[in-house]
Amino acid sequence: MSENDAPRRAAWANALMAAAVFAVDPPGLGGVVVRSMAGPVRDRWLAHLAELLPAGTPLRRVPLHIGDERLLGGLDLAATLAAGRPVAQRGVLAESDGGVVLVAMAERMSPGSAARFGAVLDAGEVAVARDGIALVQPSRIGVIALDEGMSNEERPPSALTDRLTFHLDLSGISVRETADASLRFAAAVGVVAARARLGAVQVSDEIVGALCAAALNLGIASLRASLLAVRTARVLAALAGRDAVSQEDGALAARLVLASRATLLPAPPQQPDEGPEQQADDSSKDEPPETDLESLPDRPLDDVVLEAARASIPAGLLAQLKLDQSNAARARAPGRAGQLQPSKLRGRPAGVRRGEPRGGVRLNLVETLRAAAPWQALRRREAALAGRAVPRRIEVRAEDFHVTRFKQRTETTTIFVIDASGSAALHRLAEAKGAVELLLADCYVRRDRVAVLAFRGRAAELLLPPTRSLVRAKRSLAGLPGGGGTPLAAGIDAAVALADAVRRRGETPLLVLLTDGRANIARDGSPGRTLADEHAMAAARQFRAARLSALLVDTSPQAQPSAQRLAAEMGATYLPLPYAGAEALSQAVRAQALAPAGSAGLA
Repeated sequence: MSENDAPRRAAWANALMAAAVFAVDPPGLGGVVVRSMAGPVRDRWLAHLAELLPAGTPLRRVPLHIGDERLLGGLDLAATLAAGRPVAQRGVLAESDGGVVLVAMAERMSPGSAARFGAVLDAGEVAVARDGIALVQPSRIGVIALDEGMSNEERPPSALTDRLTFHLDLSGISVRETADASLRFAAAVGVVAARARLGAVQVSDEIVGALCAAALNLGIASLRASLLAVRTARVLAALAGRDAVSQEDGALAARLVLASRATLLPAPPQQPDEGPEQQADDSSKDEPPETDLESLPDRPLDDVVLEAARASIPAGLLAQLKLDQSNAARARAPGRAGQLQPSKLRGRPAGVRRGEPRGGVRLNLVETLRAAAPWQALRRREAALAGRAVPRRIEVRAEDFHVTRFKQRTETTTIFVIDASGSAALHRLAEAKGAVELLLADCYVRRDRVAVLAFRGRAAELLLPPTRSLVRAKRSLAGLPGGGGTPLAAGIDAAVALADAVRRRGETPLLVLLTDGRANIARDGSPGRTLADEHAMAAARQFRAARLSALLVDTSPQAQPSAQRLAAEMGATYLPLPYAGAEALSQAVRAQALAPAGSAGLA
């Protein structure tokens, strides 16, 4: 076995061990996240898990886009209309009571579906309250979430993964590592006996405290991770035939549960002072620490558990977590380009709500009938008692109306604010012209618009209103003269006004300011650097209060402190680009279009 194969063999052994532990108590452990594309490695792991589960355990595959009624249970509309009384249907999660649910393509699961799975895992029952019907159905299940994401950004929702005990990554394991039968977990044959013994297994306060301390040192904020680690330690003890959790069980639980959730790399334990001979031999300092389970009883319990988890942290996990957190922050940004915003008339369906179909809002006929159906018998009885004619068809009232909600991705308008003053104006305009041409070439794909503002002399001027026309952009830039003073405050004020107009039209503005940050014309048109700088900083603070996304490009031959200070006041990303080529500027704008609104920093 080569050194390169050892980590993959260890990962496969951990995956088999996690399958055996999960098979003992699927509802108590929640489930397993398996990150791997469809293939023989994942198929072998699933086949191994199926062998470990007791005979007769239901294993149901749940489609990705399953409806709430089929998932949780609820009102059977057809049966209700036929019977004239509320008829409930049993959901998949209730039908899988005591079994395992297999969720394919979990990385595409919506946050709403993840929340529903999480509620069932937490409560152990399916609670449905709809249209006056309250249903509570028992459902103790385990979940296998198959993560088939192609990139780090594609991950299952945290509302689901936080409740699943084991996070396995089989993507780097080849079929060769899975062929060795000796890696199969030796205690797998005792799953049935472990289930019977699990209720009598005791865990000491010291081990619970050690697992909690390890989670804290690894930067794991969720308390569920510590609770799941304690449950895993109890199952490991039951598999080994013990009635109490040992230090070895706690260390294995930390390795299986906590290592994959780590967000911090804890400092290695301090070693005692070494003699001269030991200090000279430091060839093994760069090697990863190894956990010797045989020497565990001779060491402090907290150090044992933490080191076991630390030694099992996958390489590159922390860098990947930072990237994922950055991308998640960008996705949550309220003003990011191309944002999905609520819409009344068009866009992507985003659920229904109670309301009347006014102002062009569309009536959702199915949900309206669903709301009216349970009340038909009562309404017929009311009509008979009141002496009115009993309706033969469904009686729909105003409180039954449901309308469809939509979400629509907004267009992005990139506003170039160009400092056209000074001797370098022609160079700046040439760069802006090239960048505008490159961005316009992508407008048909990204649905972007482009506008151009220029400030020189004593005021700012709108050269190009928001447009996709490349001809108009070239014509407006070609006819702009350069030179004169720098009314920086007027330029920022004009940019805020234009961005506000763009936002009122339902579009997302993105500002690109090309300047050296050295103002010499105040808002009232009077010359003087001191007053002009004060007015420029005041305009920058107003810009930041408007929560606009911006990129400040410093076009000076050398980076200017005035431009950096202006970018910080604006909350804009600062890009020191002495020779702002069109291609470089275009790439910077595309990157800023994905950044959170009002985020400052160096590009």
